Amino acid sequence: MAIEHLNDSNFSGKVAKGLTLVDFWASWCGPCRMFGPIFESASDKNPSVQFCKFEVDEANRNVPMKYGIRSIPTVLAFKNGELIESRTGLMDEDTIADWITQLQEIKEVPNGQKL
Repeated sequence: MAIEHLNDSNFSGKVAKGLTLVDFWASWCGPCRMFGPIFESASDKNPSVQFCKFEVDEANRNVPMKYGIRSIPTVLAFKNGELIESRTGLMDEDTIADWITQLQEIKEVPNGQKL
């Protein structure tokens, strides 16, 4: 499945429906560059989940600031527009697959941040 690239202006609309994982990254970040192919491969194996990337740069500061992104790579998980969980640092494909299984089992979002 193709990974969508998000920015401050299109973010809310893209995470509004279903389960969405958003990778916050930067081109200058070594761990982010290592994680990119892993995230892309996971997206190919999980077509029911929307995978997106959000480059943290000068033009896109509002969304990272809203969600307190301080370290990258950070992946935020949204379900129907509500933030349900986040993970920081490198993950392998098995970890992502296990996380997706856990996220899909969540029926209600406790204390989720509605967009």
